Amino acid sequence: MGFSFDISVPVLTVFLQGLVSFFSPCVLPLLPLYIGYLSGGTGKRGEDGRIHYERKKVMIHTLCFVIGVSFAFFLLGFGFSAMGNFFKSNQLMFARVGGILVVLFGLYQLGFFGTSQVLGKERRLPFKLDALAMSPFTALLMGFTFSFAWTPCVGPALASVLLMAASASTKAMAFGLIGVYTIGFVLPFLAVGLFTTSLLEFFKTHVNVVKYTVKVGGVLMLVMGLLMFTGRMNAVTGYLSTFQAPFGASDDKTAGGNGGDDTSLGQGAADQGMGEEETDTSAAHTDSGEEGTDTSAAHTGADEGTAEEQTLPAIDFTLTDQYGNTHTLSDYKGKTVFLNFWATWCPPCRAEMPDIQKLYETYDTEGDDALVVLGIAAPGMGSERSEEGIKDFLDEHGYTYPVLMDTTGDIFMGYGVFSYPTTFMIDKDGNVFGYASGQLSEDMMKSIIKQTMEGKRS
Repeated sequence: MGFSFDISVPVLTVFLQGLVSFFSPCVLPLLPLYIGYLSGGTGKRGEDGRIHYERKKVMIHTLCFVIGVSFAFFLLGFGFSAMGNFFKSNQLMFARVGGILVVLFGLYQLGFFGTSQVLGKERRLPFKLDALAMSPFTALLMGFTFSFAWTPCVGPALASVLLMAASASTKAMAFGLIGVYTIGFVLPFLAVGLFTTSLLEFFKTHVNVVKYTVKVGGVLMLVMGLLMFTGRMNAVTGYLSTFQAPFGASDDKTAGGNGGDDTSLGQGAADQGMGEEETDTSAAHTDSGEEGTDTSAAHTGADEGTAEEQTLPAIDFTLTDQYGNTHTLSDYKGKTVFLNFWATWCPPCRAEMPDIQKLYETYDTEGDDALVVLGIAAPGMGSERSEEGIKDFLDEHGYTYPVLMDTTGDIFMGYGVFSYPTTFMIDKDGNVFGYASGQLSEDMMKSIIKQTMEGKRS
């Protein structure tokens, strides 16, 4: 499910976002490394004494590499599919395995396993991975692995594309947008594959410079690998969350005294993937395994054109804000609620907070157009500050809208918040109208508020 933001984004813009992502700090400095690995085993010495690389094999390796990269991007857009849920629920495990591999590549790049020959002859690794490094399968695996390291660096551009995909009228259009972004991102790699020999000769001609960039690349890989393994990449863009609760799992403690409304959003509504619809998903599961009523999270677009919309009650809770005031979500029935999950260490969260403050100061708190603006933070969870630290942050920046303190992390888990920021819109009946994952502009915020108040997705 997702909002339609009434914002027209040309396909060319999405393509350019993908193209620009190639030049991010995680990708461009390591270009010699990619070329060295992907051309491994294809070099042959010609009659002129120069080493020439088989363009066909290099292109096959490069193609498999970019397919591996693309695979991760598309998984982020799978949304409510079983594959998407599996990917997201095991994201930390994938990142840790990938982190180990990236660290090994970085150590080799720095020469810890012997003389580095990344830019030299056919042998690329001094152990049995040597043979794998020459195969299309390993190129595919390498692309998939490195996508975990790149996603934080290309995160803002990728998040905006996923947000566009969420607001697309059809699944085909949603995945089309992701595809256009991916094409823009991988085309430079394909171009590199075409000119491998020329590029390697250029690197060898400027060996005094390249030997330092190779070392810098190795250090970057070590840093990225360690961040991936520890889950600390979230300090960069919030790519990984420290909350590892299964989707759809709820806790009795999330109830704020209204047991009847203690309902988990389930896999669909809380899932951070975008561009897919949820059907016949169980709405609630208690710790004892009881199933609630089967219900769809929300209407997602043209694919449900004739289907009757179904609603899903928001999880009720009672939490205290930075001023000591108590807020119970069910008390706000009859009003539209803007519910923003955020973290102090999250740059996109901090970037959108001034606009949230404007909403708080602008909208009425009573009447037909009443809007309740609530932020939710989780003190002490992962990289988050203490409750006092969060209060100091709010005071320092002059934010006065209520920020609720989820000291146990139960509400984050119940709503399935695994990326920051994530905003839920709750209608006057206390039902989840929609959510948006990623940074929102002021216009986007006003658009989703209007849609929720009118009960119409544009």
